[in-house]
Amino acid sequence: MFLNPANHTSPPQKIISLVPSITELLFTLGLEEQTIGITKFCIHPSNWFTTKQKIGGTKNINIQKIIALAPDLIIANKEENVKEQVEELASLFPVYLTDVNSYASALQMILEVGVITNRKKEAKNIAENIEINLEKNITCKQKINVAYLIWKDPYMTIGGDTFISNLLEKIGLENVYENEKRYPHITIEDLQTAQPDVVLLSSEPYPFKEKHLLELKNHFPQTKILLADGEMFSWYGSRMLLMPAYFKKLIEEIGS
Repeated sequence: MFLNPANHTSPPQKIISLVPSITELLFTLGLEEQTIGITKFCIHPSNWFTTKQKIGGTKNINIQKIIALAPDLIIANKEENVKEQVEELASLFPVYLTDVNSYASALQMILEVGVITNRKKEAKNIAENIEINLEKNITCKQKINVAYLIWKDPYMTIGGDTFISNLLEKIGLENVYENEKRYPHITIEDLQTAQPDVVLLSSEPYPFKEKHLLELKNHFPQTKILLADGEMFSWYGSRMLLMPAYFKKLIEEIGS
């Protein structure tokens, strides 16, 4: 939704993205000339990361840099960006605030960004390809309970009201913390009580590595523990085009 639509230029010619996954979507939509500013976490595409103006991080936006760039559209996200900073920007520029907490809302966001950037046809193609390929390629033939960890010291997981949890459900995996909200802290004892068949260790926001996998294996010798590509589970933009192949391989690995 637009927080300040009054001065919105249609189509926009000077776009700033405050969300890494949406930055990649803008690239896929062919908006290289129009996109003038990104965050320091917008690592895809790599050439944009090295050439586009950086306006700070997702949680510490540099308002003065944005003012200097004078955008006619800023795209933000309710979860990834700080409310007060987004509201300050909305008092100065048209801000489109996205809110993605499910697979369906991710597809809807892609379509909406396509409309406001004059790339409606391209966005529709992206959304349709994601849906067709995911439905065609992902088949989990048995009930598998999964715990998905996003942080360490303390351990944190994902509740049932998140995009990641809904995506797990979409590909046939059941989040053992489905009844929790947002991103709860958990202990080793909590995890033992939950008894997941599989523990997935995300590469982001905490960069879980093989050594962390081995640490957990000491507590869960009979549980399958795997490293997971966090971008594939949480980048709700055109990266979703790559999800079907990744998830198909992951499910095969879980079942092996």
